[in-house]
Amino acid sequence: MKLCFLSHEYPKHGLNPGGIGIFLKTLAPELVRFGNKVTVLGANNSNSYEEYWDQGVRVIRIPNPKIPVVNWWVLSRRLKKKIIEIAPDIVEGSELSFAFLSKIPGAKKVIRLHGGHHFFAEAEERKIDAWKGYQEKRSFKNADAFIAISDYVRNHTSSMLSFHGKPVVLIRNIVDTNRFYFSPKSSNPNPRSLIFLGTVCEKKGVGNLVKAIDLVRAAYPEVHLGIYGRDWEFPDGRSYKALIRNQIRGDLEKHISIHDAIPHDQVPGIYRSAEICIFPSFMETQGLVAPEAMAMGKIVIFTNKGPGPETIQHGVNGYLCDPHDVHSIVEAIEEAFESSDRKEELAGAARARVLDLFGIEKNLDENIRFYRKILHG
Repeated sequence: MKLCFLSHEYPKHGLNPGGIGIFLKTLAPELVRFGNKVTVLGANNSNSYEEYWDQGVRVIRIPNPKIPVVNWWVLSRRLKKKIIEIAPDIVEGSELSFAFLSKIPGAKKVIRLHGGHHFFAEAEERKIDAWKGYQEKRSFKNADAFIAISDYVRNHTSSMLSFHGKPVVLIRNIVDTNRFYFSPKSSNPNPRSLIFLGTVCEKKGVGNLVKAIDLVRAAYPEVHLGIYGRDWEFPDGRSYKALIRNQIRGDLEKHISIHDAIPHDQVPGIYRSAEICIFPSFMETQGLVAPEAMAMGKIVIFTNKGPGPETIQHGVNGYLCDPHDVHSIVEAIEEAFESSDRKEELAGAARARVLDLFGIEKNLDENIRFYRKILHG
């Protein structure tokens, strides 16, 4: 099969990718390994054209002139022209991808539900933007099939948008369990240490996590939290990291450190250094950070919102917390610290959970079978 993925986030030097970029970086080379021809096509972060090969994947970045008001129209025309040149069997993108790509000769259009505008507007209790809402509805109408990365994102998206009677299947994200491996020899991290990795913003639960550490340090004076991720800015340009740093005063400075975002290939080393990995996000569609840490046998604290309960069974292969409740986060951290005598049991259960839900071979096979079904009925 000839597959084309539409994404502006495929990782490259100097560009910190989001979750979709990391997902494609894992899936695309595996599809090539099984004999498929794969192209990742997206807008560049500059007004220049780039084309190169990465592990057998053809990566094309079209010029992005960033013209006010009409840039979306310019990009959609350029993308469509390139797609027709590639002549794929399947074109896959996220929720907004096909708003202005309705007719692609000979190709089936698949939307993978990573969490679109309607989904996060509901989750964050904000109004639907009329323009983005229109694009998303149009894109769904133009698609031929849908892949959901969690039951939660499928069910909640369907409550707001129509799939128009087209095929919808659950296929979870792939975790590279060869890179994110469990090694007993490296399983003795810094005691009472926690790692958060992700965009440093309110909806990822960072503010409440900082408050929780302030409370935890009374019972565990050696506790330390490392925060790794890119900054988020308020509409007026203020830095969220700066806001958090202003909250870390006095003795609390010894217990929390804030770091820049790191390349994805350095993530396993950061996880390996911590006793607990914690991700108290207000909402996720699925996310990769929790299952990647679980694959390494880490004790993981995840949100109990959205797909959290699909990922972790509380007390069996990790812990869940209510990210809106600081005391719930505190309780989860203290329960995890107190489970040190169950460390090997939890590590094995976490790794097994990831292999079952997010393993490469299983999910790769499900993707390929679904693509073939869409092509051949």
